Amino acid sequence: MKPPLLLIGHGTHDETGVAEFGRFVHRLRCRLDGLPAEVSGGFITNARPPLGESIASLIARGHHHMVAVPLSLTGDRRALGDVPGTMALEQERHPTLEYDLGRSLGPDPRVLRLLAERLADARAEMPRLVTDEPPADIAPGETAVVLVGHGSTDPAVNAEVHRVSRLFWETHVPDLLTVETAYVSHARPGVPGGLERCRRLGAKRVIVLPYVLFAGGVLERIWAQALAYGANHEGLDIRCAEVIGDCEGLADVVIDRYEEALAGSGESSVSALHRVHSAVPCVVPAADGGAVRGPWRGAGLAAGPSDEETDLDADLDAELDVELDAELDADLDAELDVELDAELDADLDAEFEADLESEFEADPGTLPGTHPSAV
Repeated sequence: MKPPLLLIGHGTHDETGVAEFGRFVHRLRCRLDGLPAEVSGGFITNARPPLGESIASLIARGHHHMVAVPLSLTGDRRALGDVPGTMALEQERHPTLEYDLGRSLGPDPRVLRLLAERLADARAEMPRLVTDEPPADIAPGETAVVLVGHGSTDPAVNAEVHRVSRLFWETHVPDLLTVETAYVSHARPGVPGGLERCRRLGAKRVIVLPYVLFAGGVLERIWAQALAYGANHEGLDIRCAEVIGDCEGLADVVIDRYEEALAGSGESSVSALHRVHSAVPCVVPAADGGAVRGPWRGAGLAAGPSDEETDLDADLDAELDVELDAELDADLDAELDVELDAELDADLDAEFEADLESEFEADPGTLPGTHPSAV
């Protein structure tokens, strides 16, 4: 029998997200039943079942080696929590516990295909977020996408979302006007900024595409921001796609992460070792490319943010959003001025050349390259 698969979620106060996580765990139980391999899942914080409870249940059934796969598209340590630290605390409680840690899920080509499916559904079926009737025929070249990630204080994580946007545009929707990147919080532009950029680039329809696994509070924030923007831009057809969600395609990606971790080729976003035992120190990549050696264990490691820290994060997010919106408006105005200046210069050059040719044909004595008013 193969080691069990342990799915790790960050946790949410939203019951919709918790329920979808539970359905996904059940789907994987059905998929891996023939291996055979058990499947369990838990949250680091803010939701049930807690990760420690799921681990204790597996150990009670005789499983002391398991494969942990964080359900994360970017591997953002701040968003997901300290997985190695949390697992180290569990190893303090269960000295026989050892585990392999799988890679994050994105940007897998199959994840991009799932995004393309959600986008196609939104283009065909989802209702507009504005009431005014848009032009009857909107060409692909007049349609834009805003791919929205969670946002992070880690620039590398935000850059990864930008990379996904570019990959998605070039591999799945090259005929569309653009695929812009936006974030829910912690980074700019926000959803309104992404929509505004698409509008200024000439889009008549913009589809907001969440780069999010499951429904819940994050999706509601994305929709709310898009709806608020649409209320002030009634001539723009704005649609919002669904999250990736519980589906067979996502299960395929998780199973591959499980298999590669078992084979020793998994690569954790937070730890360089794939099998971590309480008696063995963990080697973690350092910023300079070296390694920091030391056990992920000890009383000082927290299993995740407290409720007070979560509330503080929410307050800081609100303040940051206000500041970033002001900076975004200034940046967009500057970018638009440059673009408009370039377009105006091109138009004036074309008009001048046309006038010059017309004058020269009417009066051959006019010197080529000289404006008629100077002759």
